[in-house]
Amino acid sequence: MSEPIISVSGLRGIVGESLNPQIVGNYALAFSTAAPPGPFVITRDSRPSGSVLADAIHAALNSVGRPTVDAQITATPTTGVLIRQLCAAGGIQISASHNPIEYNGMKLFSSEGRVVPKNIGQQVLERYRNDEAAWMTHDRLGSRVVCKNTTSQHIASVVRTIDSDAIRGCKFRVLLDANHGAGALLGERLLDDFDCNVTVLGSIPNGRFEHLPEPTAENLRTVGEKVREYGVDVAFCQDPDADRLALIDGNGRYIGEEYTLAICLEHILRTATMGNHPFPRTRGPVVINCASSRMNEDIAKKYGVPLFRSAVGEANVVDLMLEKNAMFGGEGNGGPIDPEVGLVRDSFVGIAQVLDAMAARNKTLSELVDEIPRYAMIKRKTTVALNSVPAMIDHVATVFRRLPCDRLDGLRIDHGDAWVLLRGSNTEPIVRIFAEAPTEDRAGELCDEVERAIAESTDTRAP
Repeated sequence: MSEPIISVSGLRGIVGESLNPQIVGNYALAFSTAAPPGPFVITRDSRPSGSVLADAIHAALNSVGRPTVDAQITATPTTGVLIRQLCAAGGIQISASHNPIEYNGMKLFSSEGRVVPKNIGQQVLERYRNDEAAWMTHDRLGSRVVCKNTTSQHIASVVRTIDSDAIRGCKFRVLLDANHGAGALLGERLLDDFDCNVTVLGSIPNGRFEHLPEPTAENLRTVGEKVREYGVDVAFCQDPDADRLALIDGNGRYIGEEYTLAICLEHILRTATMGNHPFPRTRGPVVINCASSRMNEDIAKKYGVPLFRSAVGEANVVDLMLEKNAMFGGEGNGGPIDPEVGLVRDSFVGIAQVLDAMAARNKTLSELVDEIPRYAMIKRKTTVALNSVPAMIDHVATVFRRLPCDRLDGLRIDHGDAWVLLRGSNTEPIVRIFAEAPTEDRAGELCDEVERAIAESTDTRAP
Protein backbone atom coordinates (compact mmCIF):
# COMPACT_ATOMS: atom_id res chain seq x y z
CA MET A 1 0.00 0.00 0.00
CA SER A 2 1.48 3.32 -1.11
CA GLU A 3 -1.62 5.38 -0.29
CA PRO A 4 -3.97 5.19 2.68
CA ILE A 5 -7.45 3.83 2.11
CA ILE A 6 -9.81 6.77 2.55
CA SER A 7 -13.52 6.28 3.14
CA VAL A 8 -16.30 8.74 3.94
CA SER A 9 -15.65 8.37 7.68
CA GLY A 10 -11.85 8.52 7.80
CA LEU A 11 -8.72 6.82 6.58
CA ARG A 12 -6.58 3.79 7.30
CA GLY A 13 -3.11 2.68 6.27
CA ILE A 14 0.15 0.99 7.23
CA VAL A 15 2.27 3.14 9.54
CA GLY A 16 5.48 4.27 7.85
CA GLU A 17 4.26 3.25 4.40
CA SER A 18 0.84 4.65 3.54
CA LEU A 19 0.30 6.46 6.83
CA ASN A 20 2.53 8.98 8.60
CA PRO A 21 2.25 12.08 10.84
CA GLN A 22 2.11 14.42 7.85
CA ILE A 23 -0.88 12.62 6.33
CA VAL A 24 -2.89 12.50 9.56
CA GLY A 25 -2.06 16.14 10.33
CA ASN A 26 -3.23 17.29 6.91
CA TYR A 27 -6.38 15.20 7.12
CA ALA A 28 -7.19 16.67 10.54
CA LEU A 29 -6.76 20.16 9.09
CA ALA A 30 -9.15 19.36 6.26
CA PHE A 31 -11.68 18.10 8.79
CA SER A 32 -11.40 21.21 10.97
CA THR A 33 -11.94 23.74 8.21
CA ALA A 34 -15.74 23.63 8.15
CA ALA A 35 -16.30 22.44 11.72
CA PRO A 36 -18.21 24.63 14.19
CA PRO A 37 -16.40 26.56 16.93
CA GLY A 38 -15.11 24.63 19.91
CA PRO A 39 -12.48 22.09 20.83
CA PHE A 40 -11.77 18.77 19.14
CA VAL A 41 -11.66 15.59 21.21
CA ILE A 42 -8.71 13.43 20.20
CA THR A 43 -8.68 9.79 21.29
CA ARG A 44 -6.79 6.66 20.28
CA ASP A 45 -6.86 2.93 20.71
CA SER A 46 -3.93 1.15 22.34
CA ARG A 47 -1.64 0.73 19.33
CA PRO A 48 1.83 2.12 20.14
CA SER A 49 1.84 4.15 16.91
CA GLY A 50 -1.23 6.02 18.14
CA SER A 51 0.66 8.37 20.45
CA VAL A 52 2.88 9.62 17.63
CA LEU A 53 -0.08 10.18 15.32
CA ALA A 54 -2.02 11.87 18.12
CA ASP A 55 0.81 14.35 18.70
CA ALA A 56 0.76 15.22 14.99
CA ILE A 57 -3.01 15.79 15.02
CA HIS A 58 -2.90 17.96 18.15
CA ALA A 59 -0.04 20.00 16.69
CA ALA A 60 -1.79 20.49 13.35
CA LEU A 61 -5.07 21.60 14.90
CA ASN A 62 -3.41 23.85 17.49
CA SER A 63 -1.34 25.44 14.70
CA VAL A 64 -4.51 26.70 13.00
CA GLY A 65 -5.93 28.00 16.27
CA ARG A 66 -8.18 25.06 17.19
CA PRO A 67 -8.15 23.90 20.83
CA THR A 68 -7.91 20.15 21.45
CA VAL A 69 -8.83 17.81 24.28
CA ASP A 70 -6.47 14.87 24.75
CA ALA A 71 -8.55 11.93 25.98
CA GLN A 72 -5.65 9.56 25.33
CA ILE A 73 -6.47 5.81 25.13
CA THR A 74 -10.24 5.63 24.86
CA ALA A 75 -12.77 3.29 23.26
CA THR A 76 -14.38 4.55 20.06
CA PRO A 77 -17.96 4.68 21.48
CA THR A 78 -16.64 6.66 24.44
CA THR A 79 -15.32 9.26 22.01
CA GLY A 80 -18.87 9.98 20.92
CA VAL A 81 -20.03 10.36 24.51
CA LEU A 82 -17.16 12.71 25.34
CA ILE A 83 -17.86 14.95 22.35
CA ARG A 84 -21.42 15.52 23.53
CA GLN A 85 -20.38 15.85 27.16
CA LEU A 86 -17.78 18.53 26.35
CA CYS A 87 -19.88 20.29 23.67
CA ALA A 88 -16.97 19.80 21.28
CA ALA A 89 -16.80 20.78 17.63
CA GLY A 90 -16.05 17.18 16.74
CA GLY A 91 -13.56 14.46 17.39
CA ILE A 92 -10.98 12.12 15.91
CA GLN A 93 -10.44 8.55 17.04
CA ILE A 94 -7.04 7.19 16.01
CA SER A 95 -7.62 3.52 15.33
CA ALA A 96 -7.40 0.82 12.70
CA SER A 97 -10.18 -1.14 14.42
CA HIS A 98 -9.70 -4.87 13.77
CA ASN A 99 -6.76 -4.50 11.37
CA PRO A 100 -3.35 -5.98 12.29
CA ILE A 101 -0.88 -4.06 14.45
CA GLU A 102 1.00 -2.47 11.52
CA TYR A 103 -2.14 -0.49 10.58
CA ASN A 104 -3.55 2.66 12.08
CA GLY A 105 -6.08 5.24 10.97
CA MET A 106 -8.49 8.04 11.76
CA LYS A 107 -12.23 7.97 12.35
CA LEU A 108 -13.97 11.35 12.18
CA PHE A 109 -16.78 12.37 14.54
CA SER A 110 -19.22 15.25 14.19
CA SER A 111 -20.34 17.56 16.98
CA GLU A 112 -23.36 15.23 17.47
CA GLY A 113 -20.98 12.53 18.70
CA ARG A 114 -21.45 10.26 15.69
CA VAL A 115 -19.25 9.20 12.81
CA VAL A 116 -19.52 11.90 10.16
CA PRO A 117 -22.14 11.26 7.46
CA LYS A 118 -21.14 10.55 3.88
CA ASN A 119 -21.53 14.08 2.52
CA ILE A 120 -19.31 15.56 5.24
CA GLY A 121 -16.70 12.86 4.75
CA GLN A 122 -16.63 13.56 1.01
CA GLN A 123 -16.10 17.27 1.66
CA VAL A 124 -13.22 16.49 4.01
CA LEU A 125 -11.61 14.31 1.37
CA GLU A 126 -11.88 17.07 -1.25
CA ARG A 127 -10.35 19.65 1.09
CA TYR A 128 -7.59 17.22 2.02
CA ARG A 129 -6.64 16.94 -1.63
CA ASN A 130 -6.96 20.63 -2.50
CA ASP A 131 -6.78 23.00 0.47
CA GLU A 132 -3.84 24.67 2.20
CA ALA A 133 -3.83 25.39 5.91
CA ALA A 134 -4.33 28.89 7.31
CA TRP A 135 -1.57 28.86 9.95
CA MET A 136 -1.97 31.12 12.97
CA THR A 137 0.54 33.49 14.52
CA HIS A 138 2.06 32.70 17.91
CA ASP A 139 -0.61 34.63 19.81
CA ARG A 140 -3.53 32.81 18.16
CA LEU A 141 -2.47 29.19 18.52
CA GLY A 142 -4.86 26.66 20.01
CA SER A 143 -4.24 24.94 23.33
CA ARG A 144 -4.14 21.27 24.29
CA VAL A 145 -5.67 20.05 27.53
CA VAL A 146 -5.89 16.55 29.00
CA CYS A 147 -9.22 14.93 29.89
CA LYS A 148 -8.62 12.89 33.04
CA ASN A 149 -12.06 11.29 33.50
CA THR A 150 -13.07 9.70 30.23
CA THR A 151 -15.35 6.86 31.32
CA SER A 152 -17.84 8.01 33.98
CA GLN A 153 -20.45 9.52 31.65
CA HIS A 154 -20.34 6.57 29.29
CA ILE A 155 -20.76 4.05 32.09
CA ALA A 156 -23.68 6.04 33.52
CA SER A 157 -25.37 6.17 30.10
CA VAL A 158 -25.09 2.39 29.67
CA VAL A 159 -26.15 1.51 33.22
CA ARG A 160 -29.37 3.53 33.09
CA THR A 161 -30.64 1.42 30.16
CA ILE A 162 -30.62 -1.89 32.05
CA ASP A 163 -31.75 -3.46 35.34
CA SER A 164 -28.43 -3.24 37.13
CA ASP A 165 -29.85 -4.58 40.40
CA ALA A 166 -30.98 -7.78 38.67
CA ILE A 167 -27.54 -8.23 37.10
CA ARG A 168 -25.80 -7.62 40.43
CA GLY A 169 -27.98 -10.24 42.06
CA CYS A 170 -26.78 -12.91 39.64
CA LYS A 171 -23.06 -12.54 40.46
CA PHE A 172 -22.11 -13.57 36.96
CA ARG A 173 -18.64 -15.00 36.32
CA VAL A 174 -17.38 -13.13 33.28
CA LEU A 175 -14.29 -13.30 31.10
CA LEU A 176 -13.47 -10.07 29.28
CA ASP A 177 -11.05 -10.48 26.39
CA ALA A 178 -9.84 -6.91 25.89
CA ASN A 179 -6.71 -8.20 24.11
CA HIS A 180 -4.67 -5.22 25.35
CA GLY A 181 -7.05 -2.89 23.53
CA ALA A 182 -8.83 0.32 24.51
CA GLY A 183 -11.86 -1.53 25.88
CA ALA A 184 -10.01 -2.84 28.92
CA LEU A 185 -10.41 0.38 30.90
CA LEU A 186 -14.16 0.92 30.73
CA GLY A 187 -15.01 -2.76 30.34
CA GLU A 188 -13.57 -3.86 33.66
CA ARG A 189 -15.10 -0.89 35.47
CA LEU A 190 -18.53 -1.60 33.99
CA LEU A 191 -18.41 -5.27 34.98
CA ASP A 192 -17.19 -4.37 38.45
CA ASP A 193 -20.17 -2.03 38.75
CA PHE A 194 -22.39 -5.04 37.98
CA ASP A 195 -20.72 -7.02 40.82
CA CYS A 196 -19.48 -9.60 38.33
CA ASN A 197 -16.59 -11.90 39.14
CA VAL A 198 -14.36 -10.62 36.34
CA THR A 199 -11.29 -12.11 34.70
CA VAL A 200 -9.67 -9.83 32.13
CA LEU A 201 -7.39 -11.07 29.37
CA GLY A 202 -5.10 -8.29 28.15
CA SER A 203 -6.05 -5.77 30.82
CA ILE A 204 -3.16 -3.39 30.07
CA PRO A 205 -4.03 -1.30 26.99
CA ASN A 206 -0.59 -1.37 25.37
CA GLY A 207 -1.53 -2.71 21.93
CA ARG A 208 0.49 -5.89 22.32
CA PHE A 209 -2.28 -8.12 21.04
CA GLU A 210 -2.16 -11.70 22.32
CA HIS A 211 -4.07 -12.89 19.25
CA LEU A 212 -5.03 -11.33 15.93
CA PRO A 213 -7.36 -8.44 16.71
CA GLU A 214 -10.41 -9.31 14.63
CA PRO A 215 -12.78 -11.25 16.95
CA THR A 216 -13.36 -14.26 14.68
CA ALA A 217 -13.75 -17.89 15.71
CA GLU A 218 -10.24 -18.77 14.57
CA ASN A 219 -8.62 -15.85 16.37
CA LEU A 220 -10.55 -16.52 19.60
CA ARG A 221 -9.85 -20.25 19.85
CA THR A 222 -7.53 -19.78 22.85
CA VAL A 223 -10.12 -17.59 24.56
CA GLY A 224 -12.65 -20.42 24.31
CA GLU A 225 -10.15 -22.68 26.02
CA LYS A 226 -9.81 -20.11 28.83
CA VAL A 227 -13.59 -20.07 29.28
CA ARG A 228 -13.60 -23.79 29.99
CA GLU A 229 -10.51 -23.51 32.19
CA TYR A 230 -11.92 -20.70 34.34
CA GLY A 231 -15.52 -21.95 34.42
CA VAL A 232 -17.12 -18.60 33.58
CA ASP A 233 -20.71 -17.98 32.48
CA VAL A 234 -19.89 -15.89 29.44
CA ALA A 235 -16.94 -14.33 27.62
CA PHE A 236 -17.06 -10.91 25.96
CA CYS A 237 -14.42 -10.36 23.26
CA GLN A 238 -13.68 -6.88 21.95
CA ASP A 239 -11.73 -5.54 19.01
CA PRO A 240 -8.94 -2.98 19.73
CA ASP A 241 -11.17 0.11 19.79
CA ALA A 242 -14.10 -1.69 21.47
CA ASP A 243 -16.87 -0.88 19.03
CA ARG A 244 -17.34 -4.57 18.18
CA LEU A 245 -18.22 -7.47 20.45
CA ALA A 246 -18.11 -11.24 19.92
CA LEU A 247 -19.60 -13.72 22.38
CA ILE A 248 -18.46 -17.08 23.76
CA ASP A 249 -20.82 -19.10 25.93
CA GLY A 250 -20.05 -20.91 29.17
CA ASN A 251 -19.16 -24.10 27.29
CA GLY A 252 -16.43 -22.30 25.35
CA ARG A 253 -18.55 -22.27 22.19
CA TYR A 254 -17.90 -19.35 19.88
CA ILE A 255 -21.25 -17.63 19.44
CA GLY A 256 -19.77 -14.86 17.35
CA GLU A 257 -20.55 -11.31 16.38
CA GLU A 258 -23.83 -11.72 14.48
CA TYR A 259 -25.60 -12.92 17.61
CA THR A 260 -24.50 -9.86 19.60
CA LEU A 261 -26.88 -7.60 17.73
CA ALA A 262 -29.61 -10.24 17.54
CA ILE A 263 -29.62 -10.99 21.28
CA CYS A 264 -29.65 -7.28 22.12
CA LEU A 265 -32.52 -6.66 19.71
CA GLU A 266 -34.55 -9.62 20.98
CA HIS A 267 -34.10 -8.46 24.59
CA ILE A 268 -34.91 -4.81 23.98
CA LEU A 269 -38.02 -5.56 21.93
CA ARG A 270 -39.16 -8.17 24.44
CA THR A 271 -38.86 -5.80 27.41
CA ALA A 272 -40.52 -2.98 25.43
CA THR A 273 -43.44 -5.31 24.66
CA MET A 274 -43.80 -6.61 28.22
CA GLY A 275 -43.39 -3.18 29.79
CA ASN A 276 -41.92 -4.48 33.06
CA HIS A 277 -38.37 -3.15 32.75
CA PRO A 278 -36.83 -0.34 34.88
CA PHE A 279 -35.90 1.44 31.65
CA PRO A 280 -39.13 1.42 29.61
CA ARG A 281 -38.94 1.79 25.84
CA THR A 282 -41.53 2.27 23.15
CA ARG A 283 -41.32 -0.22 20.31
CA GLY A 284 -40.23 1.35 17.05
CA PRO A 285 -38.30 0.83 13.84
CA VAL A 286 -34.98 -1.02 13.72
CA VAL A 287 -32.10 -0.44 11.30
CA ILE A 288 -29.36 -2.89 10.32
CA ASN A 289 -26.99 -3.02 7.36
CA CYS A 290 -27.42 -5.18 4.27
CA ALA A 291 -24.72 -7.63 5.43
CA SER A 292 -26.36 -8.43 8.77
CA SER A 293 -28.13 -11.70 9.52
CA ARG A 294 -31.77 -12.30 8.71
CA MET A 295 -32.13 -13.34 12.37
CA ASN A 296 -32.80 -9.66 12.99
CA GLU A 297 -35.60 -9.60 10.41
CA ASP A 298 -37.23 -12.59 12.11
CA ILE A 299 -37.00 -10.89 15.51
CA ALA A 300 -38.44 -7.60 14.22
CA LYS A 301 -41.31 -9.47 12.55
CA LYS A 302 -41.97 -11.40 15.77
CA TYR A 303 -42.52 -8.14 17.68
CA GLY A 304 -44.30 -6.32 14.88
CA VAL A 305 -41.78 -3.55 14.22
CA PRO A 306 -40.44 -2.43 10.84
CA LEU A 307 -36.86 -3.26 9.95
CA PHE A 308 -34.83 -1.26 7.43
CA ARG A 309 -31.49 -2.09 5.81
CA SER A 310 -28.77 0.43 4.99
CA ALA A 311 -25.50 0.17 3.11
CA VAL A 312 -22.63 -1.29 5.14
CA GLY A 313 -20.89 1.23 7.37
CA GLU A 314 -21.71 2.79 10.69
CA ALA A 315 -22.38 6.22 9.16
CA ASN A 316 -24.93 4.72 6.77
CA VAL A 317 -26.71 2.83 9.55
CA VAL A 318 -26.89 5.96 11.71
CA ASP A 319 -28.19 8.09 8.82
CA LEU A 320 -31.07 5.67 8.31
CA MET A 321 -31.69 5.35 12.05
CA LEU A 322 -32.14 9.12 12.27
CA GLU A 323 -34.35 9.17 9.17
CA LYS A 324 -36.60 6.40 10.52
CA ASN A 325 -36.43 7.51 14.17
CA ALA A 326 -35.21 4.02 15.03
CA MET A 327 -35.28 2.74 18.60
CA PHE A 328 -32.25 0.48 18.01
CA GLY A 329 -29.86 -0.56 15.29
CA GLY A 330 -26.41 -1.78 14.46
CA GLU A 331 -24.26 -3.98 12.29
CA GLY A 332 -23.83 -7.73 12.37
CA ASN A 333 -20.09 -7.38 12.96
CA GLY A 334 -20.82 -7.17 16.67
CA GLY A 335 -21.76 -3.50 16.73
CA PRO A 336 -25.07 -2.64 18.44
CA ILE A 337 -26.11 1.02 18.33
CA ASP A 338 -28.39 2.26 21.11
CA PRO A 339 -29.55 5.89 20.62
CA GLU A 340 -30.15 6.09 24.36
CA VAL A 341 -26.36 5.81 24.85
CA GLY A 342 -24.97 7.20 21.62
CA LEU A 343 -25.07 6.90 17.85
CA VAL A 344 -21.93 4.76 17.74
CA ARG A 345 -21.37 1.00 17.60
CA ASP A 346 -20.78 0.10 21.21
CA SER A 347 -19.41 -3.14 22.70
CA PHE A 348 -20.36 -1.95 26.19
CA VAL A 349 -24.01 -1.67 25.15
CA GLY A 350 -23.67 -5.27 23.98
CA ILE A 351 -22.15 -6.42 27.27
CA ALA A 352 -24.83 -4.73 29.35
CA GLN A 353 -27.79 -5.89 27.25
CA VAL A 354 -26.59 -9.51 27.10
CA LEU A 355 -26.16 -9.63 30.88
CA ASP A 356 -29.52 -7.90 31.33
CA ALA A 357 -31.16 -10.55 29.13
CA MET A 358 -29.50 -13.39 31.04
CA ALA A 359 -30.61 -11.90 34.36
CA ALA A 360 -34.17 -11.08 33.26
CA ARG A 361 -34.79 -14.52 31.77
CA ASN A 362 -32.65 -16.50 34.25
CA LYS A 363 -31.10 -18.19 31.23
CA THR A 364 -27.57 -18.92 30.08
CA LEU A 365 -26.18 -17.32 26.95
CA SER A 366 -26.44 -20.63 25.09
CA GLU A 367 -30.14 -20.88 26.03
CA LEU A 368 -30.77 -17.36 24.74
CA VAL A 369 -28.99 -18.20 21.49
CA ASP A 370 -31.00 -21.39 21.03
CA GLU A 371 -34.25 -19.39 21.14
CA ILE A 372 -33.25 -17.32 18.10
CA PRO A 373 -33.87 -18.65 14.56
CA ARG A 374 -30.61 -20.18 13.35
CA TYR A 375 -28.94 -19.61 10.00
CA ALA A 376 -25.48 -20.39 8.72
CA MET A 377 -23.39 -17.43 7.64
CA ILE A 378 -20.03 -17.67 5.91
CA LYS A 379 -17.74 -14.68 5.44
CA ARG A 380 -14.84 -14.77 3.02
CA LYS A 381 -12.49 -12.17 1.60
CA THR A 382 -10.17 -11.91 -1.38
CA THR A 383 -7.33 -9.46 -1.96
CA VAL A 384 -7.93 -7.28 -5.02
CA ALA A 385 -6.99 -3.92 -6.48
CA LEU A 386 -9.72 -1.57 -5.30
CA ASN A 387 -10.03 0.09 -8.72
CA SER A 388 -11.06 -3.27 -10.19
CA VAL A 389 -14.03 -3.78 -7.87
CA PRO A 390 -16.75 -1.93 -9.88
CA ALA A 391 -16.06 -3.92 -13.06
CA MET A 392 -15.88 -7.14 -11.04
CA ILE A 393 -19.26 -6.49 -9.46
CA ASP A 394 -20.78 -5.63 -12.83
CA HIS A 395 -19.59 -8.96 -14.21
CA VAL A 396 -20.97 -10.94 -11.26
CA ALA A 397 -24.30 -9.12 -11.61
CA THR A 398 -24.44 -10.27 -15.24
CA VAL A 399 -23.77 -13.87 -14.22
CA PHE A 400 -26.66 -13.80 -11.72
CA ARG A 401 -28.97 -11.54 -13.75
CA ARG A 402 -31.87 -14.02 -13.54
CA LEU A 403 -32.03 -13.64 -9.75
CA PRO A 404 -33.22 -10.60 -7.79
CA CYS A 405 -30.15 -8.38 -7.26
CA ASP A 406 -29.77 -5.31 -5.07
CA ARG A 407 -27.05 -2.69 -5.74
CA LEU A 408 -27.52 -0.74 -2.51
CA ASP A 409 -23.97 -1.66 -1.51
CA GLY A 410 -21.93 -3.80 -3.85
CA LEU A 411 -24.16 -6.62 -5.05
CA ARG A 412 -26.64 -8.57 -2.93
CA ILE A 413 -28.17 -11.61 -4.65
CA ASP A 414 -31.44 -13.02 -3.29
CA HIS A 415 -31.82 -16.80 -3.58
CA GLY A 416 -35.16 -16.95 -1.77
CA ASP A 417 -34.15 -19.04 1.22
CA ALA A 418 -30.66 -17.50 1.21
CA TRP A 419 -28.65 -14.47 0.10
CA VAL A 420 -25.09 -13.58 -0.82
CA LEU A 421 -23.39 -10.16 -0.77
CA LEU A 422 -20.27 -9.11 -2.67
CA ARG A 423 -18.75 -5.73 -1.83
CA GLY A 424 -15.44 -3.94 -1.73
CA SER A 425 -14.08 -3.13 1.71
CA ASN A 426 -13.96 0.50 2.83
CA THR A 427 -10.87 -0.15 4.95
CA GLU A 428 -8.73 -2.81 3.24
CA PRO A 429 -7.71 -3.73 -0.35
CA ILE A 430 -10.11 -6.68 -0.40
CA VAL A 431 -13.56 -7.73 -1.51
CA ARG A 432 -15.80 -9.41 1.02
CA ILE A 433 -18.27 -12.19 0.31
CA PHE A 434 -21.07 -12.83 2.81
CA ALA A 435 -23.51 -15.68 2.36
CA GLU A 436 -26.34 -16.74 4.67
CA ALA A 437 -28.47 -19.84 4.19
CA PRO A 438 -30.35 -22.48 6.21
CA THR A 439 -27.25 -24.72 6.20
CA GLU A 440 -23.50 -24.16 6.15
CA ASP A 441 -23.14 -26.32 3.04
CA ARG A 442 -25.62 -24.13 1.17
CA ALA A 443 -23.89 -20.93 2.30
CA GLY A 444 -20.56 -22.34 1.19
CA GLU A 445 -21.98 -23.22 -2.24
CA LEU A 446 -23.19 -19.63 -2.68
CA CYS A 447 -19.74 -18.28 -1.83
CA ASP A 448 -18.17 -20.75 -4.27
CA GLU A 449 -20.47 -19.59 -7.05
CA VAL A 450 -19.54 -15.95 -6.52
CA GLU A 451 -15.83 -16.75 -6.30
CA ARG A 452 -16.05 -18.58 -9.65
CA ALA A 453 -17.72 -15.53 -11.18
CA ILE A 454 -14.98 -13.31 -9.77
CA ALA A 455 -12.35 -15.58 -11.31
CA GLU A 456 -14.13 -15.38 -14.66
CA SER A 457 -14.09 -11.59 -14.38
CA THR A 458 -10.34 -11.62 -13.77
CA ASP A 459 -9.77 -13.98 -16.73
CA THR A 460 -11.90 -11.76 -18.97
CA ARG A 461 -9.81 -8.69 -18.17
CA ALA A 462 -6.47 -10.44 -18.47
CA PRO A 463 -4.31 -9.48 -21.51
